[in-house]
Amino acid sequence: MAIFEIKNKEFHYNGEPIRIISGAIHYFRTVPEYWEDRLKKLKACGFNTVETYVAWNIHEPKEGEFNFEGIADITRFVKTAEELGLMVIIRPGPYICAEWELGGLPSWLLKYTDIELRCYNRTYLDKVDSFYNKLLPLLKPLLCTNGGPIIAFQIENEYGSYGNDKKYLNYLREGLINRGIDVMLFTSDGPTDIMLQGGTLPEIYKTANFGSRPEEAFDKLKEYEKKGPMMCMEFWNGWFDHWGSEHHTREPQDVAKDLDSMLGMNGNVNFYMFHGGTNFGFYNGANYDKGKLLPTTTSYDYDALLTEAGDMTEKYYAVKNTIASYFNIPDDLEVENTKKIAYGKVKMEEQAELFEHLNILSNPVENAAPLPMEKLDQNYGFTLYRTKVTGPKGNVKLTINKCNDRGIIYLDGKFQGIIDRTEQGDKKLDIIIDKEEMVLDILVENLGRVNYGTLLGEYNGITENVLLDYQQQFGWVMYPIELNNIDGIQYSNIKEQTTPCFYRGSFNIDEIADTFILMDKWKKGVVYINGFNLGRYWEKAPQRTLYVPGPLLRMGKNEVVIFELHGHDGDDVTLTDRPKFD
Repeated sequence: MAIFEIKNKEFHYNGEPIRIISGAIHYFRTVPEYWEDRLKKLKACGFNTVETYVAWNIHEPKEGEFNFEGIADITRFVKTAEELGLMVIIRPGPYICAEWELGGLPSWLLKYTDIELRCYNRTYLDKVDSFYNKLLPLLKPLLCTNGGPIIAFQIENEYGSYGNDKKYLNYLREGLINRGIDVMLFTSDGPTDIMLQGGTLPEIYKTANFGSRPEEAFDKLKEYEKKGPMMCMEFWNGWFDHWGSEHHTREPQDVAKDLDSMLGMNGNVNFYMFHGGTNFGFYNGANYDKGKLLPTTTSYDYDALLTEAGDMTEKYYAVKNTIASYFNIPDDLEVENTKKIAYGKVKMEEQAELFEHLNILSNPVENAAPLPMEKLDQNYGFTLYRTKVTGPKGNVKLTINKCNDRGIIYLDGKFQGIIDRTEQGDKKLDIIIDKEEMVLDILVENLGRVNYGTLLGEYNGITENVLLDYQQQFGWVMYPIELNNIDGIQYSNIKEQTTPCFYRGSFNIDEIADTFILMDKWKKGVVYINGFNLGRYWEKAPQRTLYVPGPLLRMGKNEVVIFELHGHDGDDVTLTDRPKFD
């Protein structure tokens, strides 16, 4: 049993003063086989603590169906940290932001029409309680008060950037305490009056999040946290990327300079991120700004101390040197970058059309008006909206009053155009109805639910009706396509692509290592390696490769499946030994 507490404006661990040098590693963004490698590099850099969010939506993907295995095995992650002698900070949400799908909240919450997220709403809190009843008993034995490594729990996350419902924050606080979480509780907010006033509780330890000007940030924090030591709970030493943006970087010496300032002020710090990792599958979030949806890329490299593939960077060594000027760093840990292999070209040899596999990949739903994904009990992926339109009508204007993602329109299987929320443009499209009856298809991709701000919790897919000129169109069949299992697809020979298609190829290896799949000949879609969804690619900048962790590969034959929405300039991809960003 150990006690982590605040005394004399310092942290104390079992009665001895201690400074917290922590780094964020999200277990759900790194394959479990690499958790030990990343955590060992954290300790070798001079850190004594690891921090992680808890992503509710990977643990309860369907209401009442819980998952704490594989990449969701949080107890294994915490125990791995403990074996290396690291302390652990847990940030269990229920909301985490983190540029993660819906900020970590499960999308099935939105099926409840009376729900209001992140406030004292009984429906919402009942769902939070149900999750905490499963999660917290797993973590309670790992608290430092029970002999484990967990020293602190966060209440909500940057709540002052969203609201000011103190009754809600107190409910979460009491829920942690009543379930036996007896370690230090804290909040974290931006270093401004409005944020620190809205997101804090009087008796709870307060921390601040910032990326620069630490003196100014700590001065503001001191106005609200008068008893405890100063701590930056999120030191933004890099930044994340949106599709269509530049790749973000920050100079190592600039990071080291701000760290030196914090340590010189007797401050404590948690690097966000120490290791960013990957938004595997469809779990990337999105922002919304100035009328445009801004989806986060698959890579969450973050220009952190470790790369997406876990390699130690110049920033890693700059930070290590700064820490070494204040604290002794163990020199008995051997760490090295994982091996990378350029396996070469992989030719796609087979093809299958999406529209020919709808009944294999989906259970259709009929309704008069189109329904959003959430009312179809769909978490992520794609939804095909299909209806029959009568004619001939000649040239008409197709309008989707609210398509909250990216819709690709087909008429009798022929591509008509795209209505894309990532672009600021007309949400209308001219089409020609020149037959008595034609099939109108709108394939909508969930590009990632908004994870931050006032649009948190909006529906995805088509959320209002579809019009031809002024006339609403009724009588829809909807196909939810989550693409979490593609085993039933039947492939044939490759031909010219006119609608979304799957492509399959294979490659053989006699040595397993990390690699990167270069998608420079393809437009937009998703890649699977041996059935594992690596995530999205897009011809937009900045990400050109997808990271393939070695543990996903196997000796001998490996399978690559590409789901391509638009087309390609060649039937192959290249497995290279380095990432590529614009």
